[in-house]
Amino acid sequence: MLSFVGLGLYDGEDISLKGLRKIQEADHIFLEGYTSRLMGIKICEMEDQYGKTVTVLGREDVEQHPDTVLEYAKEGPVVFLTGGDPMVSTTHADLRIRAAERGIKTEIIHSSSIISAVCGLSGLQNYRFGKSCSVPFPAENWFPLTPFDTISENLGLNLHTLVYLDIQPEKYMSVSEAIGLISVMAQKKNEQLPELFIGIARAGSESPTVIAGNAETLANADFGPPLHVLIVPAELHPIEEDYIRTFAGYHD
Repeated sequence: MLSFVGLGLYDGEDISLKGLRKIQEADHIFLEGYTSRLMGIKICEMEDQYGKTVTVLGREDVEQHPDTVLEYAKEGPVVFLTGGDPMVSTTHADLRIRAAERGIKTEIIHSSSIISAVCGLSGLQNYRFGKSCSVPFPAENWFPLTPFDTISENLGLNLHTLVYLDIQPEKYMSVSEAIGLISVMAQKKNEQLPELFIGIARAGSESPTVIAGNAETLANADFGPPLHVLIVPAELHPIEEDYIRTFAGYHD
């Protein structure tokens, strides 16, 4: 059995009781460490909480070399831990397909996800979000403009955009950095910046930060430690506008 267990958003208290039970029953525990991070707990603290060893996997381990996980799962119960909800990432879906092709039973233990958390923290309605996008750290001779295309397409359809910010080993993109990169994208495409952004930091923690405003406001705001995420809203419903005025410090 291969159990995909979501860890939730921030720390060791976010996991469900069902997820903890699966960990207690497992022979081996793996943690996917590249699509998201739980900033409120360290690996060693997770191992103390579970009383078991947690093996951290990188992208290549999961996408190109999953045989170790699958072979263990063929012999006994294995837990594959992920930040947020397990099946938000396509790489996790691919691993489940590979397991099924080998005749390995699988199951999903769901948990809280940034996709739903941003709706609660921003007050934007989930059915009004379009396609999401990611803003990566640029590299030499590589500065993708597709995130701005996604934002523009969503705005043209009057849909909000959830913008994921890049995560690299010990390097986490901030809202300010993302705003700067989106501003450069707009300049390169000779287009106007969106009028409104909402930045969110440390969703799921006891002290999340939520700030709404224009690009300059968010670029100069102090969001504190990671993880950060960004929203580009479309036209606001009156309740959505009231919500960000009340909980995100929004002023025209």
